[in-house]
Amino acid sequence: MGNSWRLFIQSCSQRGCRMHFTINGQSHDIEVDVRTSLLDLCREHLGLTGSKKGCDHGQCGACTMLVNGRRVNSCLTLAVMHQDDEITTIEGLGQPGNLHPLQDAFVRHDGFQCGYCTPGQICSAVGMMDEVKKGWPSHVTGDLGAAELTVEEISERMSGNLCRCAAYPNIVDAIRDAAGLGDRNPNEDVGKEVAA
Repeated sequence: MGNSWRLFIQSCSQRGCRMHFTINGQSHDIEVDVRTSLLDLCREHLGLTGSKKGCDHGQCGACTMLVNGRRVNSCLTLAVMHQDDEITTIEGLGQPGNLHPLQDAFVRHDGFQCGYCTPGQICSAVGMMDEVKKGWPSHVTGDLGAAELTVEEISERMSGNLCRCAAYPNIVDAIRDAAGLGDRNPNEDVGKEVAA
């Protein structure tokens, strides 16, 4: 048993464990019940309500956050698993008057209707664009040495984020715009993997 594990066990009481989190660049020392999801920590304990609880089963993507730059369904991961991780919620991506490029593109392309899925869509798109930049292939990547943000690639990589309003074409357009790729061919099928 390592020292960090011993220290963690010693920090626990019947009410929970004293944990340190870095969320949106801010440090938080908080006592957390070990059964608390990362989503519930942010929403119920820290007042960060941008990420949504849609299905609470990891199927809709409305709760997507970035942990150390990677996308996670925050409803499925326990907060205690993220001691000292860098966690970014939608609130940490931009501020009013200084939006993240993807937030700005979603507004310009009307990449939402009701807006419930939008925080998860944007966080997922930020992580997805980083995956492509690092060259990580997906199921549909044609050239494993050079992943590109094609419409098919975006649709595949964003298929874990559902939009009940079916704003998929606008979401893809917003992502392509933020990536500097310009307009897609309007005849390209968008969202067929998600809608099926």
